[in-house]
Amino acid sequence: MSAPPATAPRTPRHVAIIMDGNGRWAARRRRPRMIGHRAGARAVNLCIDFCLERGIGALTLFAFSSENWGRPADEVGALMKLFLNALDREVVELHRRGVRVRFIGDRSRFDAGIIARMDAAEGLTSGNTGLALSIAASYGGRQDIATAARALAVEVAAGRLRPEDIDEAALAGRVALADLPPPDLFIRTGGDLRISNFLLWQLAYTELWFTETLWPDLDAGVLQQALDDFASRERRFGLTGEQVASASATDTMAP
Repeated sequence: MSAPPATAPRTPRHVAIIMDGNGRWAARRRRPRMIGHRAGARAVNLCIDFCLERGIGALTLFAFSSENWGRPADEVGALMKLFLNALDREVVELHRRGVRVRFIGDRSRFDAGIIARMDAAEGLTSGNTGLALSIAASYGGRQDIATAARALAVEVAAGRLRPEDIDEAALAGRVALADLPPPDLFIRTGGDLRISNFLLWQLAYTELWFTETLWPDLDAGVLQQALDDFASRERRFGLTGEQVASASATDTMAP
């Protein structure tokens, strides 16, 4: 895993979000769950706007977990249709705004039409530098680590890597998002206090922030609360508070 910065930034470089509460939002209005998912799609756009406006370099959204395939078939089918429509509707605008889109997870479980659109979205936006938007779809943190371990095992079997050379850095280089800084801030909407198999490796030193706000009700004020709370925290990365303060003072005095 990459070394922590000498002084932690006060604005997160990378924000990871579990977008929870669509179903409950719809239930409170006595509407079908899919109405909640459609409302949640609008909150995604708001979140992207917020990150672009505040210079946050990376945003990772948990859209569909590997466990979500076990939901009722009609809900999964409707979610896939919503996902397909969003890809068709949003990617050109994201490209215009300089957003680089990519998908992490086991895309082999999606049908060919969705996979083709994923590939096209990634290809179109690959050169953009405004915001690295990663969408976790058919993703699980344990699955991610297992895939990385399997890649290392293949290299050992082929004689390109010695078992004793496998360390944290080797594994970190093969999990999803290896080219990005680890998330500084994790946000979960909807009130549940867990990370639900999301980015298990990457969240080792991430600051966690939870809100009762349901995802479709998200607004810039809620996101700003999360950033304000993040800025107030002392991030020690396993060090003492005195060590962090000393490193910070050294950085301040450096020319």
